[in-house]
Amino acid sequence: MTDYIRIARDAPLQSRNTFGVAATAPVLVEVADSAALPALLADREFGERLSLVLGGGSNLLFAGNPEGVVLALTGKRVTHVDDVPTEAGVRTIVRADAGVEWHDFVMRTLRHGFAGLENLALIPGTVGAAPIQNIGAYGAEVREFIHAVEAFEPATGLVQRFDAPGCGFSYRDSLFKQQPDRYIVTAVEFALSRVPALKLDYAGIREELDSMGVASPLPRHVADAVIAIRRRKLPDPAVIGNAGSFFKNPIVAVAQADALKAEHDALPVFRGNDDSTRKLSAAWLIDQCGWKGHRDGDAGVAATHALVLVNHGQATGAQLLALARRIADSVRRRFGVVLEPEPRVIGATW
Repeated sequence: MTDYIRIARDAPLQSRNTFGVAATAPVLVEVADSAALPALLADREFGERLSLVLGGGSNLLFAGNPEGVVLALTGKRVTHVDDVPTEAGVRTIVRADAGVEWHDFVMRTLRHGFAGLENLALIPGTVGAAPIQNIGAYGAEVREFIHAVEAFEPATGLVQRFDAPGCGFSYRDSLFKQQPDRYIVTAVEFALSRVPALKLDYAGIREELDSMGVASPLPRHVADAVIAIRRRKLPDPAVIGNAGSFFKNPIVAVAQADALKAEHDALPVFRGNDDSTRKLSAAWLIDQCGWKGHRDGDAGVAATHALVLVNHGQATGAQLLALARRIADSVRRRFGVVLEPEPRVIGATW
């Protein structure tokens, strides 16, 4: 079609998902420039059969093969757009194509002196996937730093631009996740600062900085601390297949959280989306049900973190999904709490 488009048929996807499970795309289309999307998807062979937009494959589980065309955006451009005055000071707008690797982007912004994304270091995936999932870690969520999201709408052939409020962000959710077949995120603009506002009071960051001998941390030190903690706690997808945290931390009513806390004093409880809700630790609930380190054949739970499902080698997506369902059912029966998966499940329903 153009120099920016590559098409492969019966394309294996095992190396394109961090669980490392076998799957095959009937058609895989790689697009290096999103400007080629209108012409590509106007072609009925591709537009009418589009079934999945694939980023780094770090937030999905192939429980079966995708049924139609799989689209991968591979553009890697990163540009400094503008400096914008705000109430908090001058913010620098940095724009990145959807295909840019997320961790590489975080480290690049830090090298250029832009603070904000340091707590989100080492999260696998791409820039385009970040707003869809509203990725978060160590006290930060990506929505705090998003200036705008650019997305292509195949039904209209138009490029839409969403400011942060228009993205419908909530905990591990967004407009783009709620309507996965409506929009294709093509680029994201981030509002970052040269004046750090460090977040240090979460999950051992201060302790890690102390162990590093850092008394006056800079953003890059925080990123280094987060990277060290993540590498200790979470298995590396390059070594053992996984998609990071498989379950969302459940959000429940205050009354339910208080009742559970009264019965289980060690249960970690945090403020939810507002004062009427509380967020519970899914990892603690799963651990209490005895799943940490569990293994059914090659489908298992990480020995270091109860929230992480792992593929020990030859597990299928269906086997991992079956294990996840058993885990969720055990938590529901013991605690009355419903768990929901973070990854998108392809080829089956939750």
